[in-house]
Amino acid sequence: MKIILYPPVDGVRLAKIRNAAESVPLVNCQSEEEAAREIVDATGFIGKITPQLLEHAEQLIWVQSPTASLEHYVFPELIEHPCKLSNMRGLFYDVIADHVFGYILCIARNLHIYLRQQREQLWNPIGTAPGQNTLASAVGTESEIDRRHMHLSDCTIGVVGVGSIGAEICKRAEAFGMTVLGVDPIVKSVPGILEDVWSLEGLDQLLAESDFVVIAAPQTPATIKMFRTEQFQKMKPSAWVINIGRGMIIDLADLTEALQSNEIAGAALDVFEIEPLPSGHPLWGMENVIITPHVAAASTHVPQRHLETLLENVRRHVAGELPATLVDKKNWF
Repeated sequence: MKIILYPPVDGVRLAKIRNAAESVPLVNCQSEEEAAREIVDATGFIGKITPQLLEHAEQLIWVQSPTASLEHYVFPELIEHPCKLSNMRGLFYDVIADHVFGYILCIARNLHIYLRQQREQLWNPIGTAPGQNTLASAVGTESEIDRRHMHLSDCTIGVVGVGSIGAEICKRAEAFGMTVLGVDPIVKSVPGILEDVWSLEGLDQLLAESDFVVIAAPQTPATIKMFRTEQFQKMKPSAWVINIGRGMIIDLADLTEALQSNEIAGAALDVFEIEPLPSGHPLWGMENVIITPHVAAASTHVPQRHLETLLENVRRHVAGELPATLVDKKNWF
């Protein structure tokens, strides 16, 4: 047995990996040329493997990706190779769920609009005309202001992709009293929260019933451009789409058109088909669009979780066990 790392890792992490590897030789390769030499008899590889490196491997049985997403990692030779591949899924579940509910609370209470108004020193409750006396009606009378501010327990959330991130979003939604729907090709339930996660055949129903459609799916051959004009037309005109999955899942041109034509009410987006979103793109100027620059997973907790996952998979490799985060190479997750 032998494990190599490339690109090399820092000394602190390397010491912890050496400890997890016990007596198994570990090589922290400083160059691709060194990695090509050392991979010949390596059984484990940690880092960014390439077709050229894989070509030299003769005993490889495990490869560890440094990322959760695999669309930029897998390649045909790796998919066909008999080695097992593991990724870094499961690190971001609560962090990204926080981000999603940051969006949802902004949308429900119009905070994204009020923040813009604050910069202009404008006092204008949503649902009134500028300058209108907002105290003219009695509290006991439902007003347009009331109707324009959502109560989350009146809302339905539909989660597309109920893995660790999607499941955590469902848990947060249940705590807010929302009606929760979910679709996933593999997951069947979120215990105690959502007993019936629909198969992908239920997507149309989810779209039709949801006030917030949250995309928490990975990019795979099956999810690229999963959301196009047809899907937006099946959503409520009052619904928002939220994407914290992968940008390639939503066709950017179709989304822009759906927003411009009022087919849906708005979008909150952390990921885009084109990143960075180009300067001058119509989405930048839309009041009903919330844009964050691919930061939903940002957290001081993630690096330690990343290391813990890596160390666990090293231990498992040394023990002759499958990695904890084994993936289906053909399906990229």
